[in-house]
Amino acid sequence: MGKTVTVVGGGLAGTEAAWQLAQRGFHVRLYEMRPVRPTPAHVTDRLAELVCSNSMGSTLPDRALGMLKNEMLSMGSFVIRTAFKHALPAGQALAVGRDEFAEDITGSIAAHPRIELVRQEVTAIPDGPAILATGPLTSDSLTAAVQSLTGPYLYFYDAMAPIVTSESIDRNIAFRRNRWDKAGSEGTDEGDYLNCPLNQTEYEAFVDALLEAPRLELSNADKELERYFEGCMPIEVLAQRGKDALAFGPMRPVGLHDPITGKRPHAVVQLRQDNVAGTLYNLVGFQTNVKWGAQAEVFRMIPGLQNAEFVRLGQMHRNTFINSPTLLRPTLQFKGRDDLFFAGQITGTEGYVGSALGGLIAGINMARLLQDGPLLKLPRAAMSGALFHYITHAAADDFQPMKSNMGLLPPLPVRERNKQLRYAAYADRAKRELESYLRQMEFSPVS
Repeated sequence: MGKTVTVVGGGLAGTEAAWQLAQRGFHVRLYEMRPVRPTPAHVTDRLAELVCSNSMGSTLPDRALGMLKNEMLSMGSFVIRTAFKHALPAGQALAVGRDEFAEDITGSIAAHPRIELVRQEVTAIPDGPAILATGPLTSDSLTAAVQSLTGPYLYFYDAMAPIVTSESIDRNIAFRRNRWDKAGSEGTDEGDYLNCPLNQTEYEAFVDALLEAPRLELSNADKELERYFEGCMPIEVLAQRGKDALAFGPMRPVGLHDPITGKRPHAVVQLRQDNVAGTLYNLVGFQTNVKWGAQAEVFRMIPGLQNAEFVRLGQMHRNTFINSPTLLRPTLQFKGRDDLFFAGQITGTEGYVGSALGGLIAGINMARLLQDGPLLKLPRAAMSGALFHYITHAAADDFQPMKSNMGLLPPLPVRERNKQLRYAAYADRAKRELESYLRQMEFSPVS
């Protein structure tokens, strides 16, 4: 096919969009500025590098992220299919070996005969068919160009959790178990998570130290734009809400019993395998902006981590996103230009899976646009359609990023009070309506 499509950004959204277009016969010029221009969060030059957690969330078919993954697989998602190839033990969640996943994505993109990978910063909105998928760390120059096109835009800050070496975790204290004694990923009795238990005295001392720890200062300009959101809130900010906030949040002990005491701990820190070899573990939910020296000192107060070796300490990084309710159609097209699409976190979808979803639909819809076909506008009853409906129909004055969740879905015709049955009904309806819609649109996924 004659047209070349420009895709800007080599993250989850950009690589997904490029793949969808290339597999449909279009030539794609995919721009990624790393390593020519590094970012504060990335540590490699690989495409689709996971810079925060290595988890893509639940795989359960009646949970929001499980529903979203299944919908994306039914539409031929390259990113989600690759993620499952590199899955790590994580209970009923999809945790990914980050190095292996990024290497696979990078190799597949670089080897594709219809994708031209350009390692160069883009500083202006491209002419012709284009998808902007520059993610949370859009460069200053391109951000200025986007602002000139879209008007006001917003910032908030993502925070990354620390990673420790497996051998530095004290296994005489930390115990391996999933909540409610659920079997591990391989069907074994042994759980996928390492758990560091704290009694009340240890927990309160930890919270006090965390609240007193110095934090990295943001610039004066950035302070005015600072926004936190629930999905990636720094742990010290959450702790400010009250002494027990962490014990009811990321340190909740429900469903766990310490094999040494036989009792449920007052609080617990869970560690999740971070690489295929099992040599690294990340502290689940422990995104932070505490200064690095103090950070290591405070986290070593956690029983089992007193000798922890940190291979990555937590940090915060900027995220840029546009006012999608004002600027985007549910097809992800820019309202002022049919052949310009936005995808990924820059649209206000939160998380890895939501980012890849944007690339999937932007890539598919760009192909359909160039083939003079009808564009997909996914049904609201599907999790994918509900997420896009939210970002394009939310109140523009106070629009903030959103992750997929059951609250986005339209209510059932008859209210089901039982949560488990209600979620199952949501999932069943979503599957039926998406399948019916895709048949109606004569949609066929590409491999």
